[in-house]
Amino acid sequence: MKVAEMNWRDVEASAARDPRCVLPIGSTEQHAQLSLCVDLILAEKVAVDATNPLDIPVFPVMPYGLAPYFNAYPGTICLRVETLMAVVRDVIASLRRSGFRQILIVNGHGGNNPVGALAQELMAEYGDISIKFHNWWNAPKTWAKAQAIDKTGSHANWMENFPWTRLAHAPAPEGEKPVVDMNLMKASPPDVAREILGDGAFGGPWQRPDDEMLALWEVGVMEVREALEGPWPTIGDR
Repeated sequence: MKVAEMNWRDVEASAARDPRCVLPIGSTEQHAQLSLCVDLILAEKVAVDATNPLDIPVFPVMPYGLAPYFNAYPGTICLRVETLMAVVRDVIASLRRSGFRQILIVNGHGGNNPVGALAQELMAEYGDISIKFHNWWNAPKTWAKAQAIDKTGSHANWMENFPWTRLAHAPAPEGEKPVVDMNLMKASPPDVAREILGDGAFGGPWQRPDDEMLALWEVGVMEVREALEGPWPTIGDR
């Protein structure tokens, strides 16, 4: 249930009925021939698909994250760590003021992992909220499914190539790309990282059959739903 389809009275009633809500966070960054918005598209869609039968609100996806290694690619938007932390801190405070006490952060971008540490800090600060930080793509069951399909699953390759992240004018190349030296890439400034990565994919097949991708997606949605369904700790009065 997207908050974009709700008004303030709807949100007030939702928080009074159920303490749970979802905050998706993503990134706007290069993904080879795929959309620059892959991470935010996937974070929001997996959250919405997971909440559809549960009647739990999904707040608008945070479209920007931490992606300094891709700064040499046009279109990449990179926040500073302190900026992302400040924004998420303020958003969580607002969700708490709205009455939500069980907050699931669905993350679509590995660079945003510091938000997981912030979640622990915020729970210690407030004491009356529970926050789960969920990397949807590498949650245990989803990652196991991806590994069963192809162990090369990584940035901008087949693992992020869903029907809803593709661009009609930019089809995937045929075959697969040699896996890049990730240690070298991570030790390089952005201009050198671009030279190493070329199109931006980390290597492996650019695309796999849609039936495999939809099967992977079903596991990802199920695992987000399981995180929402609990268990959640019992904390304070609502």
